[in-house]
Amino acid sequence: MTTYLPGVSGTDPGAVYAAAVRQLADAGFGPDDIVHVTQYVTRAGGAVDVHRVPVSVVPVAGFPDPAHTFGVELVAHPGGGTVIDTGDGGVLRIAGDLVHLPSVHTTTGEFRDQYRWCLTRIGELLAHAGLGLDALVSTTDFTATATRAEYPRCGRPRRELLGPVFPGAAGILVDTPVAAGAAVSIAALAGLGPLRPVNPGWARYDTLTYQPGVVAGNTLVMSGFGALDPATQLAVHDGDLVAQAAFIYDNIDLVAPDARVTRILEYVTPAGLADYDKLAAMRTERYPDAAVTSVVCSALLRPEFLIEVVPTAVLA
Repeated sequence: MTTYLPGVSGTDPGAVYAAAVRQLADAGFGPDDIVHVTQYVTRAGGAVDVHRVPVSVVPVAGFPDPAHTFGVELVAHPGGGTVIDTGDGGVLRIAGDLVHLPSVHTTTGEFRDQYRWCLTRIGELLAHAGLGLDALVSTTDFTATATRAEYPRCGRPRRELLGPVFPGAAGILVDTPVAAGAAVSIAALAGLGPLRPVNPGWARYDTLTYQPGVVAGNTLVMSGFGALDPATQLAVHDGDLVAQAAFIYDNIDLVAPDARVTRILEYVTPAGLADYDKLAAMRTERYPDAAVTSVVCSALLRPEFLIEVVPTAVLA
């Protein structure tokens, strides 16, 4: 079974990786079992080379510990899954029902051009596994706060290139780009076999290019959830991080009522950071089996949001 490990952060990348590998060993895995690495970096060019494993380089504003500057999150699967070379020195890994890819970005063109390039590049990578963009189960976009007004322009390339089952999605605002000139970077995940969208009945998704969740095999990969009322499309609990998180967790439970949440990734804004430690007990009570990774972003797509939560679950 694919296992998610909680994120580890610190000031020295070597020490962070060593701590992550120790955590991996505690879970009964070794380095050869790693199928994906996420590196959370606070500066452009801050990534570390990792051999023969797909790496998503995610720009962040920081971590709950303000002294930390670098983080790592590992995903493991017994035997390391199946390795597929992409012909340019990169790899994909197929583990269970999922296909793990590296994140992608370009520094050429305007925002929408870069967004389309990223999706096209993801399609090229998936072709090495005999798949297309219709296999995507999730995308996470990382853009600067200045792109907030421009962000709806990504809807057109998504509608033209993705589907018929649109993947889950999250949009995170980070003012330090992954590389100078990169207006957007995208981390994506694909699935094998038929994909099934999951929607508890929220009509707003009928016109959107993403779903609340997508099932591949027995894995439910969900979108990022903010404190948005699905019926009214209005932000709720303005300024109250704890209330926003409780509302989000309730909505996650509506999407995954019969699933076990195994991973929670939380993006918290600087305005919500002071109260973030108040979520620990509530989150543990609701999702005792979840590996939790917490990072600080510059902002979220709705300025009222203090937190966005991206969960993954296993169907019962």
